Amino acid sequence: MTMPNQASEWLLRWQHLLPPRSRVLDLACGAGRHLRHFAALGHQLTGVDKNAAALAPLHGIGELLCADLETASWPLAGREFDAVIVTNYLWRAHWPQLRACVAPGGVLLYETFAHGNAAYGHPARPEFLLQPGELLQLCHGWHIVAYEHGLIPTPGAQRVVQRIAAIRPAEDASAPLVQPLVPT
Repeated sequence: MTMPNQASEWLLRWQHLLPPRSRVLDLACGAGRHLRHFAALGHQLTGVDKNAAALAPLHGIGELLCADLETASWPLAGREFDAVIVTNYLWRAHWPQLRACVAPGGVLLYETFAHGNAAYGHPARPEFLLQPGELLQLCHGWHIVAYEHGLIPTPGAQRVVQRIAAIRPAEDASAPLVQPLVPT
């Protein structure tokens, strides 16, 4: 089970999909538990979070962008990364931009709360919970390495998550973007 400052077990399980010295983007990186982990492996890092105080101790670990990912302006327009990682964060409005940040042949490792989590605590509002199959829809046309949706035991609590490890096809450079599902 993952402790608060340790890297997600999901990311650890699938980190072998990243070639050495990959350009890694961590969206909503918070205090940088994943940035620290991937830095130790020699990857080139970009972390984005709106909390400047959380980013401050990470100075020197890579490129750090203090930006609110929930605004109309996407701070990474036109940039591509060998791997994009997202944990415990969901903002559907920018999914087309998130998808475009994964370089052809690159990896998306995504894990966050899902439908059913309300029975165990926060988040509980539907707009912050993935619907069944929603990450599969986001990665439609990509190679799905692994996908899970279900109850995960954690120390002192349980949570419902959805997670995916997916590789964007190398020939996908001009494929149309999938529209996100809207919870009903």
